[in-house]
Amino acid sequence: MQQRTFGRTGRQVGVIGLGAWQLGADWGEVDEDDALATLAAAMDAGVNLIDTADVYGDGRSERLVGRFLRERGGDGVTVATKMGRRVPQEPENYTLDNFRAWTDRSRENLGVDTLDLVQLHCPPTPVYSTDAVFDALDTLVAEKRIAAYGVSVETRAEALTAIARPGVATVQIILNMLRLGPLDEVLPAAQAAGVGIIARVPLASGLLSGRYDENTTFADNDHRNFNRHGEAFDVGETFSGVDFATGLSAVRRLAALTPAGATMAQYALRWIVDQPGVSVVIPGARNAEQARANAAAADLAPITAEAAATVRQVYDELIAPQVADRW
Repeated sequence: MQQRTFGRTGRQVGVIGLGAWQLGADWGEVDEDDALATLAAAMDAGVNLIDTADVYGDGRSERLVGRFLRERGGDGVTVATKMGRRVPQEPENYTLDNFRAWTDRSRENLGVDTLDLVQLHCPPTPVYSTDAVFDALDTLVAEKRIAAYGVSVETRAEALTAIARPGVATVQIILNMLRLGPLDEVLPAAQAAGVGIIARVPLASGLLSGRYDENTTFADNDHRNFNRHGEAFDVGETFSGVDFATGLSAVRRLAALTPAGATMAQYALRWIVDQPGVSVVIPGARNAEQARANAAAADLAPITAEAAATVRQVYDELIAPQVADRW
């Protein structure tokens, strides 16, 4: 798989990673055997970046990733975890003492002395402008609790504020064919600063797989059921903040771009890989078959200028009115 420099970490990562939210919670049930098989299939296919968080299943995702890497061997694998969503979302909770406690818990869950990358997990907006927060993160690096730190953001403005911080190694942001906002400012700014970009929600919570229609239903414990209007967390994390019916209309127009021999999901991932400034895209997977299919997207031919223009047209006509001003 093609490798890219992972921002200011200096590490090399494959262009397709694995998002491990599904292995923890909020996407329906994924049993332990399926989770471990998913991780194995991803690594066998060349994936060497796993993104998780302390809040995914209240640590279940981290523990499964840690167990897998101990049993399999984790040489050459970068694990990016996140912290901050297990407490009320108030800026005063983002302190050095809490950071030490949170990272100690993640170190235990993952079974490592030093975490490869810790990201602030979509914290309150004022956190990005608080010098003491980044001083505390620098302290964690000095104490060897973490090797590097980054941020996961909701908005473009938050991303730009983080990119300006000299110690921020990576920024994780929603980027997909229904969320083009980061292309114009965020990705060029990250490139100029040497900050890595982790593209999350690449399939718009599965919409861009092309497998859903008006009759599709989701389990009660699936965020695509319980967070459609932002009841549990930012609505932008579910279907990228796009109304489900509108999303289906957009996907039906975009589906025609899929080349022969590929799935729409694979093409949607290839589109992200081809955006200048992207380090890695992190599709989730609930089973080994999905993990292998996602990784195979790296082998597709680059997208054409004509296809890119069609994606922009669909976004401008259908999606931008719902998301452009917010994210």
